[in-house]
Amino acid sequence: MPPSPRAARRLAALLVLAAPALVAQGAPGHAGHAAPAADSAPALPPGVARADVTFLEGMIGHHAQALVMTDLLATRTARREMRLLAERIAVSQRDEIAAMRSWLLDRGLAAPLPDTAHRTPAHATRGAAHHGGDHARDHAAMPGMLTTAQLDSLAAARGGAFDTLFLRYMIAHHEGALVMVQRLFATPGAGQEPQLFGFATDVDADQRAEIQRMRALLARYRAPAPRRR
Repeated sequence: MPPSPRAARRLAALLVLAAPALVAQGAPGHAGHAAPAADSAPALPPGVARADVTFLEGMIGHHAQALVMTDLLATRTARREMRLLAERIAVSQRDEIAAMRSWLLDRGLAAPLPDTAHRTPAHATRGAAHHGGDHARDHAAMPGMLTTAQLDSLAAARGGAFDTLFLRYMIAHHEGALVMVQRLFATPGAGQEPQLFGFATDVDADQRAEIQRMRALLARYRAPAPRRR
């Protein structure tokens, strides 16, 4: 399924911004772009706040856990509409992870590699790959993240029980992303860089729209079946 027009526009804008850096490197992408050493602490580019970087690092890990959840759905639901929902979420989250990593790397900043830390439930709550923080700190920085026990309970569910649990957990997960956007814009000097401002604003709008869809599905699945006469 192709990305939504909003996600495609967001990704295109960030890749256009990345083009000068890629041309200067003479490389077609970021595969060989090494992240700066952790102890180098590069100065932030003009117009970029530390909270901007923290937001993107956290959101990459947050999105990665959503991909763990959508991966589980493939073998645990019988409902086509749930598969379509999960596909929409997965496409947009993957595109946004790529855009966020591009934004960081093109400014000479380290970018988390979420696939190395979020691919299985046992590791999905550890935050960005290079942070190594404990669960309490990760959950404070990334509200809405599921615990290992919650991910295990989701993995163990099947059929209708899985569908309702997935929707409950993903709604909470999306609501956590909204909190992260709110924190960004509430931080003095943060969220002002034009591309980041547009990205965060669109993430907020997309997550709200998906929350409404999921609440409607959850209400329908919970409704008692009509009695046969």
